[in-house]
Amino acid sequence: SNQSAHKSQANRSESNVKPLRIIPLGGLEEIGKNLTIVEYGEDIVVIDCGLAFPDDNEIYGVDLVIPDVTYLEKNVDRIRGIVITHGHEDHIGALPYVLRKLSVPVYGSRLAIGLVAGKLKEHGISEKANLMHPVKAGDVIQLGNLSVEFIRVNHSIPDALAIAVTTPAGVVIHTGDFKIDATPILGNMLDIARFSELGDARVLLLMSDSTNAERPGFTM
Repeated sequence: SNQSAHKSQANRSESNVKPLRIIPLGGLEEIGKNLTIVEYGEDIVVIDCGLAFPDDNEIYGVDLVIPDVTYLEKNVDRIRGIVITHGHEDHIGALPYVLRKLSVPVYGSRLAIGLVAGKLKEHGISEKANLMHPVKAGDVIQLGNLSVEFIRVNHSIPDALAIAVTTPAGVVIHTGDFKIDATPILGNMLDIARFSELGDARVLLLMSDSTNAERPGFTM
């Protein structure tokens, strides 16, 4: 009877889990314009907000391209925040354009937030700086029903972070751009221990982005 009760409780809890949606608005099968939506119930968390630099062979005469954020505009009341993995243009470059339309909080490392603040000043929207919230590796913030953890990774720019989003349906990890560097020039090595802990506790989805990862050997 106890076993039946446990099964019944598990079935009820599973039936209460809502659909989890991952919606890339850019950066999938393309270089740049990185923007991914994690959506659960009434809560939306946006990961990165970058632009792309097309060459003349792609779009003649166009200097930069930003993601189509029509979906976010229609659902702005459900956006709990934008979280940034690192400060490269293909991950933060669209923020000055997007924040003109969407006044939502932005979370990222001190370096990434500093770079974004400079862009807001260049675009004449310094008042949007109050939307910026610096975080550091190991921080966990609550955005609606989604818990967002920032994890240290190594990249060609300092202060890079991976994102672990805990939802009622499971854990989603977005590595951001990363490399495994045992001797980083600045800061500590990628937090392998934390990734291992999350793996042991089960991960529903891993979204990984590492340039040339399909090639054998090591980067210099």
